[in-house]
Amino acid sequence: MHLPPWLAHTLRAQRGPIPWSAVVRGALSAGPLLLAGVLADRTSLGVVAAIAAMLAGINDRPGSRRVSVKRIGVPALAGAVGMIVGTYAGEYTGAVTLTVLLTLVGLVAGGVSAVGPVASGAGTQVLVASAIGAGMPLPEEGWLRAVAYLGGGCWLLALRLALPTPGSLAGDFRFDGEREAVAAVYEAVAGLLDAVGTEHATDRRVALTAALDHAQDALTGPRLRRYASSAAERRLHAQYAAALPLAEAATALAWAEEAVPGRASAGPRRLAAAVRENTHTGPLPAPNRSGPALRALDDALLRAAEAFDRGRGEDLHTRRLTGRDLLRSVFGAGGREYGLRVALCFGASAAVAQALHHSHWYGEHAHWYWLPATAVFLVKPDLGPLASRVLCRAAGTVLGALVFAGFALVLPRPEGLIALVAVSGALIPVATRHFAAQTAVVTVLVLALVMVGGEPQASASRITETLLACAIVLLVGHLPMPGQRGGGVRSRLAAAGRAAEAYLAHVLRETGLPALREAGRPVPRGAEPAVRDARAEDTRIEGTRTEDTPTEDTRARRWTLRREAYRALAEARTAIALAAAELPALARHSEGTGEIVAVLERIVDTTTACAVHLDDSGRLTPEQVHRLTELLDELGRLDEGRGRVEVRLPEVPLAG
Repeated sequence: MHLPPWLAHTLRAQRGPIPWSAVVRGALSAGPLLLAGVLADRTSLGVVAAIAAMLAGINDRPGSRRVSVKRIGVPALAGAVGMIVGTYAGEYTGAVTLTVLLTLVGLVAGGVSAVGPVASGAGTQVLVASAIGAGMPLPEEGWLRAVAYLGGGCWLLALRLALPTPGSLAGDFRFDGEREAVAAVYEAVAGLLDAVGTEHATDRRVALTAALDHAQDALTGPRLRRYASSAAERRLHAQYAAALPLAEAATALAWAEEAVPGRASAGPRRLAAAVRENTHTGPLPAPNRSGPALRALDDALLRAAEAFDRGRGEDLHTRRLTGRDLLRSVFGAGGREYGLRVALCFGASAAVAQALHHSHWYGEHAHWYWLPATAVFLVKPDLGPLASRVLCRAAGTVLGALVFAGFALVLPRPEGLIALVAVSGALIPVATRHFAAQTAVVTVLVLALVMVGGEPQASASRITETLLACAIVLLVGHLPMPGQRGGGVRSRLAAAGRAAEAYLAHVLRETGLPALREAGRPVPRGAEPAVRDARAEDTRIEGTRTEDTPTEDTRARRWTLRREAYRALAEARTAIALAAAELPALARHSEGTGEIVAVLERIVDTTTACAVHLDDSGRLTPEQVHRLTELLDELGRLDEGRGRVEVRLPEVPLAG
């Protein structure tokens, strides 16, 4: 018997090796900060700093040091702003005005969260910090609380930047995350080559996309200079850029289902080993040039070997987000729905908490901020489907509260509780694999912090308020909303459609429309706008000011658009998978979107195969044109009348 999707997602957990370096950082973050506050007789500031370090630990995910600056630092800075806003709003406003202000903060933070993972983390910390600032009884002024909060986040960031990680001794340890990410790309290329012609080819291509996304993120973090400033970093950039034509050729082979010699994957694996060990490539397999895709694969291997030896920095084939892109994310269908949902949940939970607080339901001690802070994590779609989040949050809170109640009976105070905070911080990187486990660990840590801060044992009230927050979020999450539901999925689909069309038009324009004009053939209606849009996109791509030949420049733009298309498709597929695991009342709004994104993926795969063939012969085969036309017709039928995606095909000349 198959479990319903919402229940299956609740029971699913991530797997993988224990991130020991993150465990060490977690042990050295919240606990020592709390200890420093106690020793300095500023316990309340130590509690605030430890909370910030805990939230930063949740954002401390695998990746490069450079990207951790953005992933940890930006949310910490946003949380400090939220702490100031919440503190002064709680001091100078009444219950009604405070509830309205928190609702507006939720609206803004929710809309901004639709931009991406870092923005989502920043939105979460703004909301949590504003609730804590407004409700936690602390003697310090707002600006001092904000400094303590920012210091707690920056402390974990400093640990991330300073401490080496396992496997970092093969060169400059500053780039160990980047090195592992680039090596994983070559391993993924080899895996796809091994799977050509089998039922696993699609899954391996998806894994290759994920590896490329991760490597691109690892290499494009914030920097003081525009370009790589050290030889080691320029070498990694060159190695990443050399993997793109290999990935393109492997995708074309998988699309054509051509027979691939067993030794074909040996070359990428040797390149992966060379990246990890920071050595030369050594001998590569003999070439096999029996077809366009195999010729492209061998040419890419030769270029990779040259790039490894030369080590010159290359373009990372990324495009900066413009103000228009950001506004489209915030004010588009996904951002509007996300912002309104967060605002309603955060505001409703704050209103209920204020009503209970002023009716003295809490007794002598005020913990009303727990209710809206809990609702923040429950309403975040990027943490999982709604039903799954609610079940995991409830189960994790009950477990964590019971565990803490047992420890509180036997541990000495405050030293025992400080040690419990340090142990909980070390467990967070492991507990993030399942939301219930993460909730249990965070509950123990927060209850210990509250008790060190002078509050009595609060396990019972923590359980009660969590269950109340679950009820509020479940209710608000299923309320009818203005406009069409499923805005997040629709916005991701639309972005994927735009990226696929830009990539397709760029690949076909050089040999498509010009050749049609030379032959005197009419240009089909709709082709010119697609190509014009592609040219406009090209002007926004960074890294095109090079001294390469026009052909290499065209390929660089093509790889940028290809990366953008596959990344947008991966984001759309993730959003669809989360939406499909909702309760039926919500899941029905995303029905049929999985088939649409699957067709878009096949369109982009076919476009990649066309690009490789055009490089080899300058013309397309009838099969390729027929496949593209067939896929676009299928896409039109699936999306008929829904207006979610639109991809136009410029007509192209046939080979032979």
